[in-house]
Amino acid sequence: MKMRYLNNKNMTFFGLLIGLSVLFSCSNKDFPVETTNTVPGNFHIQVNVVGASSANPNGDGSGVVTFNMSATKATYYKVLIPTDNQTLTLNTPEGGNISYTFSSNPGKTISYSVLVSAFNKSGGHVDTTLFVSVYFAIPKTQVRFWKTYPAGNILFAQQYVGLNFGPSNSATTIVVDSTQTFQSIDGFGFALTGGSANLINGLSETNKANILKELFTTDSTYIGISYLRLSIGASDLSSTTFSYDDIPGDSTLQNFSIDIEKKDLIPILKQIVSLNPAIKIIATPWSAPAWMKTNNNTSQGSLKPECYKIYANYFVKYIQAMQVAGIPIDAVTPQNEPLNAYNNPAMLMQSNEENDFIKNYLAPQFNSNGIKTKIIVYDHNLDHPEYATLILSDNTTYNLVDGSAFHLYAGDINTMSSVHNAYPNKNLYFTEQFTSSDGDFAGDMKWHIQNLIIGATRNWSKNVLEWNLASDPNMGPHTSGGCSSCLGAITISGQSVIKRNQSYYIIAHAAKFVRPGAIRIGSTSLSNLPNVAFKNTDGTKVLIVLNVSSVSQTFNISFNNQFVPVTLESGSVGTFSW
Repeated sequence: MKMRYLNNKNMTFFGLLIGLSVLFSCSNKDFPVETTNTVPGNFHIQVNVVGASSANPNGDGSGVVTFNMSATKATYYKVLIPTDNQTLTLNTPEGGNISYTFSSNPGKTISYSVLVSAFNKSGGHVDTTLFVSVYFAIPKTQVRFWKTYPAGNILFAQQYVGLNFGPSNSATTIVVDSTQTFQSIDGFGFALTGGSANLINGLSETNKANILKELFTTDSTYIGISYLRLSIGASDLSSTTFSYDDIPGDSTLQNFSIDIEKKDLIPILKQIVSLNPAIKIIATPWSAPAWMKTNNNTSQGSLKPECYKIYANYFVKYIQAMQVAGIPIDAVTPQNEPLNAYNNPAMLMQSNEENDFIKNYLAPQFNSNGIKTKIIVYDHNLDHPEYATLILSDNTTYNLVDGSAFHLYAGDINTMSSVHNAYPNKNLYFTEQFTSSDGDFAGDMKWHIQNLIIGATRNWSKNVLEWNLASDPNMGPHTSGGCSSCLGAITISGQSVIKRNQSYYIIAHAAKFVRPGAIRIGSTSLSNLPNVAFKNTDGTKVLIVLNVSSVSQTFNISFNNQFVPVTLESGSVGTFSW
């Protein structure tokens, strides 16, 4: 149905408000089939831009716009806001006001296209689109605030609100205490699998450069990944299974070569290192070369005892070859998921076997070749922390290793603290957790932020790594028998990045703000608002908060007896820095 504008040019000033009043009506002459009873009639809209004047026609910089609506035979009204596709509803039949703050373009005057509608109880409605010009000033703030609110389609977006420290109020308070210090932080990031490297290297040169800057630097809205995990040889998210020496019986490793990585992985790593020379890299094998194993297969089987020394030399050659390529390896674990023999590739390595391999072969080979790369034990689920503690209980091995690494496909994140309490001088790492292609975005955000970004770091982890960096629309590449539902942080199709997925935003909330060398500091533990705080080497403080309750929560952030009131919607996560 067409609507006729009867007074759409009638603009008047009301004090500091500027109003636009528009009247709509239906005419039986124009529309003989329909009557005025089919939809609300006499639809009036007045748009007031707060603070508008002859000197400031687009408002006072607050960005606040009020829509005053009325219509006959209306039941409710809706205003569709284009900036975040948000619908505001007024359930008052006689009409009234709805206000909204247009804050998505700070420092600019923007003309927004706003759809306004009046509905009757049968669903009949009248609609019109208004163009509203609004100026939103960059507010003065002491605290920067970035938010993800999946229910409102707000994804890692800076919130331009004035958050300034002041006196106390009665709201729930998270006290950030920089006098309480815990572990230092190495970084946050992803596994750069062979498949991920293949997809990224297949992007157009422009798209490749842009996404690498977005991922590995902190400028603008870039997310600042600071830690990577690599597979030594193939992982299950490589296109095929391979090792760096697949010549059976090559006990001197004369045929060892990482040339297979020179097509995709090493070129991408070189670009990453050029963007972030301080990036930390941990590397781990999914399997030894098949010929070194008891079953002569890339999957299942164990490392032959007679191959322990050869395999230790394999690690040495890998680290040296990567160093020559300009890729420093900060740490290794002897085996990915040593209690899971059923991936492809995979290899079973019991705790006594890993202890023997480290103590009598790997660490001595590192020492004799002058390799300073850390050795980290276990690298599997938190339901078997005894795997790590049994190795650490060996006094000789204890002095040869840096700490232990964990995943959370089984177990409880708080178990990391029990390992820390048993061996407080050994470091803890969180090295893998995947998000599934059939997962729920909001549910995944909540679980991973609560258990990993907040949970792992509150339980002494020096890092948090998600699995994995990139996948294609079909969750490839992967080996036959490898993970077919592992969703990358980004989705790549051909030469383009087509989507950023939940793990991208999970890591972004920490990586951009909590930089390597930061120290975890004290913060009040609250059940409805799990949180964790850090202090960077430059003195900036960071607080990450998740609202796990079913309603919005208003609370204070307190530091040095000063208070900032903030609000987080249910299911939203906020990172605050000052």
